[in-house]
Amino acid sequence: MAEIFQKDGSWAFDGDALRLTPGRDKSVSLFRKTLGELVVPLGALAGISFEHGRRTGRLRLRLRDGADPLLHATGGRLGEPHDPYQLTVDSDRFGVAEYFVDEVRNALLLDQVPSDPVDEYLLPGPPVPLSASAGDGTVSFDGEQIRLEWNWKTEDAKSAAGPRTLAVGDIVAVEWHPAVGLENGYLRFTVRNSPTTAPPKYDPHAVDLWGFKKDPLMALVAAAVQARLPHPAAPAEARRTEPEAPRALPSAAEDDHDALLRRLRELGELHRTGVLTDEEFSLAKQAILKRM
Repeated sequence: MAEIFQKDGSWAFDGDALRLTPGRDKSVSLFRKTLGELVVPLGALAGISFEHGRRTGRLRLRLRDGADPLLHATGGRLGEPHDPYQLTVDSDRFGVAEYFVDEVRNALLLDQVPSDPVDEYLLPGPPVPLSASAGDGTVSFDGEQIRLEWNWKTEDAKSAAGPRTLAVGDIVAVEWHPAVGLENGYLRFTVRNSPTTAPPKYDPHAVDLWGFKKDPLMALVAAAVQARLPHPAAPAEARRTEPEAPRALPSAAEDDHDALLRRLRELGELHRTGVLTDEEFSLAKQAILKRM
């Protein structure tokens, strides 16, 4: 188990998954606190890095394209304070951060995890039900229906029809943009057979965002909806609504291979802690590699 604890949060790695927990410090963003703990399977990772700085460093995770509905829905536009895949590290923990990186990289190498894109989500997205209020409206999502309600700041042309309820099956796409400079942001749902070119402030399927503290919470709704839409990289035939085929049980050979990988990790730990000498570790490692 590799772990690192900081005011910004804590990361832990058990060989199979990373557990990312936001800190309770007042500097941690409302978005990350609301998102809560993330469990990232090793197979969803494309890489990890540690960047040194004068006073602080930064751990960064890079996920495989298409693995996370949050990253897809936001298009990588979550700012640094809100990005759950970064961790600020104090200078006295640089050594721990480097050790953490080595552990994850070794696991990626041993498990031969590819870094290419995937055609299914490997993370589940934020849990539902959830609701967020920002800009000119409130959006609620229960896993099946999206409800948009307007406030006193909504344009009359948009609010005149009253609240909107959209079935997730009618949603073609969802997109979140933060406000940048003088340009407003938005959360927009593209509805089947109802295209529009109207700006978000007039679009009854969009929330207009003005760059306030709660704007990023709309990204949680976007991610939860995105997780329930067909994966954009899935083959066309896989997008049809059909019962999922039962998965084959792992073969004895696959079980044995997994056991050997676990044994390699255990030997590495014993070698690092001094229980095994360099020669003993090398001999044991070679024996396992021959069996693989």
